[in-house]
Amino acid sequence: MNDGNRPRHAGELIRIPRAVLEDRILGAWVGKSYGAAMGEPLEFAFNGRIFLGAVDVQEHALREWLVNEDDLYMNMANLAVVADKGLGASSEDFAIPYREGKFLVWHANGQARQNVLAGIPAELAGHPFYNPHADDIDFQIECDYIGMISPGLPEAAQDLCRRQGRVVNYGDGIYGGMFFTAMYAAAWFETDPRRIVELGRQAIPADSRYGLLIDDLLACHRDRPDDWMHAWRAIEGKWNHDLCPWGPTEPGGKFNIQASFNGAYVALGVLYSGGDYYRAIEITTRAGQDTDSNTANTGGIMGTLTGYEGLPERVRREMWPYLNRIYNHTRYSIVTAADECVLLAIANVLANGGQERGSDVLVRRQPFRHDAPAEVSFPDLEPVDAFAATDARLTWRGRWARHGQGEPLMRSDTAGDALEVAFRGNVIFVQGDIHCTCGVLEAWIDGELVQERDMYHPKQWVNACQCTAVWVTGLAAGEHRLEVRVTGRKNPAAEGAEIRLGRVVSYTGRVAELPRA
Repeated sequence: MNDGNRPRHAGELIRIPRAVLEDRILGAWVGKSYGAAMGEPLEFAFNGRIFLGAVDVQEHALREWLVNEDDLYMNMANLAVVADKGLGASSEDFAIPYREGKFLVWHANGQARQNVLAGIPAELAGHPFYNPHADDIDFQIECDYIGMISPGLPEAAQDLCRRQGRVVNYGDGIYGGMFFTAMYAAAWFETDPRRIVELGRQAIPADSRYGLLIDDLLACHRDRPDDWMHAWRAIEGKWNHDLCPWGPTEPGGKFNIQASFNGAYVALGVLYSGGDYYRAIEITTRAGQDTDSNTANTGGIMGTLTGYEGLPERVRREMWPYLNRIYNHTRYSIVTAADECVLLAIANVLANGGQERGSDVLVRRQPFRHDAPAEVSFPDLEPVDAFAATDARLTWRGRWARHGQGEPLMRSDTAGDALEVAFRGNVIFVQGDIHCTCGVLEAWIDGELVQERDMYHPKQWVNACQCTAVWVTGLAAGEHRLEVRVTGRKNPAAEGAEIRLGRVVSYTGRVAELPRA
């Protein structure tokens, strides 16, 4: 670590030389990018297992893959919102990239796009009433820039997290961003990795699921500070239970895309790193699950701690040819994104009681705390049953045909064709593909029309198969029968009236209620 560049105390304010500010922010972007490239080959290849093989970054990943990585372009898309709209950007401002951006998005991000295009207010697009992915990882993989522009300012970061996070997530899904950005904020002034994680923990509700998971991780580290595998096994056994509709239907039952579970792997890497950047990203990669996203977050936090000049020489050398390359779907390279963040960091410091004095920035540090009650997306929700599209218990009435590779969907454009299934529980989800050739469907439960959904998607997006055809909550507990009908009706802009359906998951329990007007 480059301790010679540590900020020095100056009375009530803490000094950061402008050169250090620039070095740390560039270190965060480079550290995040290199971490993403390390984790990418193992993304969801090791679920519920520790990877013990080689984790070296391959040059082709940096040259060919990284430029189109959602962990980078989503950060850059949201950075552009703040650059254009200011630090007070609203949830509606943060919805702009979802309506207008040409990039692909999945899970909670994909549902957010589907929701805002359907007219759901931006501040509710991530709410579990509309978004079955509310606790998924999405916001925390695209919050890094908030931490970069919030040196010692966890409360300012938390406020920005609320406004951006609402578009895609709720509850633990937003707390992931608050946890990460608080660790970034702490990494500017702390040298002890454990202290960085502890301060991040203080920025999320004490009684949240996310917070309790991190408490367990910190306890493991206290008891056995040199054994990250012991901590991994402890949280795997207790916490690997995912409610995302992809969890119950993935082979092996170990898939987990929850923000909290994957966030624990980020904290794992930081905690057991000993302050070593490369060891941190290696541990997070070996932990498994969403390795490119998790290792990217770990790399960004550690890159803030070390600064660019403090990163391993190998990392700087291998990343050097790609620092000025513009990322797909954005206006930024790593260098220009870092430059933008420097300007926003200074503006954020000044807006929160700090000063500029010559070539120094004086930061008025904020406390690490979370005062609001915990939001809970799914208080007691549990999966009851899961059906792949090929499950014999599903009845495809009419002229349905398989669609897509791997796990297929079923498609039909014949009015009156229907999917039928009997299910137990009081919440039901059906996967749907949204596309320029798709039309309107109807969902009937126990002979009553309960939902109508337009599955049209503008032509600029060609892969949106992780979206929702049916999401109905609050049913009476017990046995039900679902029928999803092809109506033959379509949006005037649609090229057809096809309906594409996939996996079905039933649950029992509650979903958070919408806020009262």
